[in-house]
Amino acid sequence: MATNTKGPARLVRRAFLLPAPLALGPGNPYITGMTASSTPSRVQRLRDATHEAHATLDKALMDRDSFASLAGYAPFLTMQHAFHRDIDALYADRALGAAFPGLAARRRLPLLEQDLADLGLTPVPAAPAFDGSLPFATALGWLYVAEGSNLGAAVLRKLVARIGLSDTFGARHLAPAQEGPAAHWRAFVEVLDALPLSPEEEAQAIAGARAAFAHVAALAHITAPAPVAQG
Repeated sequence: MATNTKGPARLVRRAFLLPAPLALGPGNPYITGMTASSTPSRVQRLRDATHEAHATLDKALMDRDSFASLAGYAPFLTMQHAFHRDIDALYADRALGAAFPGLAARRRLPLLEQDLADLGLTPVPAAPAFDGSLPFATALGWLYVAEGSNLGAAVLRKLVARIGLSDTFGARHLAPAQEGPAAHWRAFVEVLDALPLSPEEEAQAIAGARAAFAHVAALAHITAPAPVAQG
């Protein structure tokens, strides 16, 4: 009997790589320090600025049935590994580490390496896209995308469980943090929203987030929409 995956697929389109999932507003466990009349937070502004790129990426990945079979999952896993290989240096950056307590423990590259090995996959040979020398504000945008991608993991874990993957085989990088995905994301958001940035640095963070989505799209061989210039 065929399995209907329309429901989970629709949810994943809203959750995978979505740094501020579903409804934004008071009561949302993923967003803190917000009231109905509040000025949009930095995280909300980043989300709004990258909405189109994020939606394009999610739709393309789901249209490929990336979580319906091992054959579909393999390109997704390879893409995830390449992205985290490219940003891994950010998790060892001193300035970022001083701003975000426990940043190094958020690394997922080692888990992705194990996931590839589980499935007998070979990483695409390439040097990291950068060595951690990004400007601080630009790096914030890249981290926003990387950390936000954890939010869809709960749904993705259920989907890949259907094809025999788990937190201990092939999908380690989708396992939730010990404190839970909501608390894990909230801790990151609270720091990101509180950092004092100039208008120029705000623009750099948005540019960094857009660049991160474009980079993931390139790794996945997806045509990303052109960035909209800040007015």
